[in-house]
Amino acid sequence: MHRKQQQGRWCRLLCRAVLLPALALAALSAGAQAPGAQRGVPVLVYHRFGPVAADSMTVRTATFEAHLRMLAAQGYHVVPLADVVRWQQGGPDALPERAVAITADDGHRSVFDVMLPIARREHVPVTLFIYPSAISNAAYALTWDQLRALKETGLFAVQSHSYWHPNFNTERRRLAPEAFRAFAHMQLRRARERLEQELGGPVRWLAWPFGIHDEELMAIAASEGVEAAFSLQGSAVTLASPRLALPRFLMTDACGDGCLARMLAQATAPASPAVSRSQTSPPHASRPRAGAAQ
Repeated sequence: MHRKQQQGRWCRLLCRAVLLPALALAALSAGAQAPGAQRGVPVLVYHRFGPVAADSMTVRTATFEAHLRMLAAQGYHVVPLADVVRWQQGGPDALPERAVAITADDGHRSVFDVMLPIARREHVPVTLFIYPSAISNAAYALTWDQLRALKETGLFAVQSHSYWHPNFNTERRRLAPEAFRAFAHMQLRRARERLEQELGGPVRWLAWPFGIHDEELMAIAASEGVEAAFSLQGSAVTLASPRLALPRFLMTDACGDGCLARMLAQATAPASPAVSRSQTSPPHASRPRAGAAQ
């Protein structure tokens, strides 16, 4: 019970710390930008879905569908996250105007039960960030067979969310420096190896658990072959975004279609003069264990 209460408190704090300031951050960025400026591509992150918002990370099915209707109505195009990463890292710019990417973290079973039918109906590409210790193990999580079925649709890509979704701040306080570094390496390496073993394909992207990252962790990620990593900063991805701390917007049920429309309008407002690719940051720039209650 103590662990469950701790998790609930952390989720509530995460929502307040990330979602509530997001609109203000986007507005501030837009206000400081001059016309003619560089492009920004919002990346949205969901966690789980259901008929009611039973907790702070559950988005109601009706809310998710309203988000997708708003995106279509306002001319946004949901693109594969791979296209955003390719553009951000200097590859061809094949992105349409008003591009948006959708991700889902953790591997909750509602991704299969709720998100999959909607993604099929709307032809929406999604990237899942998975921590493998829960898969085919925790009652709340997807199974490996379900993940394979998701990949086979051609709509879902699967990448890493570490091995068991640790809080790196807590682990750093608990462990000696060398032990912490070994722990971080293990979390990234074991996740990559297990995902590649079970699902095939290269696993080269990471979503930081709880969005926690710093220079040391990014250096460790780079040494483990991570080519792009995602935070919960709450702004759009630009050419200047650090490759190992690419921002995403945390989606909760509190942010309906109107809230999302305002957030995207502010995040994609014209920016300051375009940053050349030579000026962008180099690759190394800035949950509970399986079985825990969800």
